[in-house]
Amino acid sequence: MSALRILIADDHEVVRAGVRSLLESQPDCEICGEAVTGRQVVALAQQLKPDVVILDITMPELNGLEATRQIRKVAPTVQILILSVHESEELVREILNAGAHGYVLKSDAGRELTAAMQALRKHETFFTSRVAQIALRAYRDKKPTGDAPPSPGGVLTPREREVLQLLAEGKSNKETAAALEISVMTVETHRSNIMHKLGAHSVAELVHYAVRHKIITP
Repeated sequence: MSALRILIADDHEVVRAGVRSLLESQPDCEICGEAVTGRQVVALAQQLKPDVVILDITMPELNGLEATRQIRKVAPTVQILILSVHESEELVREILNAGAHGYVLKSDAGRELTAAMQALRKHETFFTSRVAQIALRAYRDKKPTGDAPPSPGGVLTPREREVLQLLAEGKSNKETAAALEISVMTVETHRSNIMHKLGAHSVAELVHYAVRHKIITP
């Protein structure tokens, strides 16, 4: 049986080291790469074509939710396991809708990460028990599609969400333009549209929105 090739994405070295140490002790797991930003993990997923990406939600430059969406586009065969401290029903629903295959809380990683890898090897989903309960409750209580409220940031386009995160992280219009390889004028247009859609009047309000919806961490 070939080893499961795994790409780890977390901006904290201690977390990456812990995950790497845990999985390298398993004979059927191989760490093929590590990423420290959301953009880096998307690029590495496309380049390395791992079997599994273990991905944190709160990644710099591009959060885990957007990174999941982009990985699903550039490397559709890659399975994505979210590893996070967050367990809100709203966030779990968004992650599942983005195409993730599993969700493990960091507090449960020591005892459940290996089991998650075994499930993904068989192309099965895997959820920490508390997250599974949240997902089940969300499914059970789900309203008809026509009555469902929009998800946080749902009014924004994918590009606007990228711009929002970079601006909320303190990047200037010029730095955001360089990161996204677009013009400063285009960034300014996106920024204006974002503020209009969210009813925001300052960058501080954009930061507050991004923190509240876990696009960035304070």
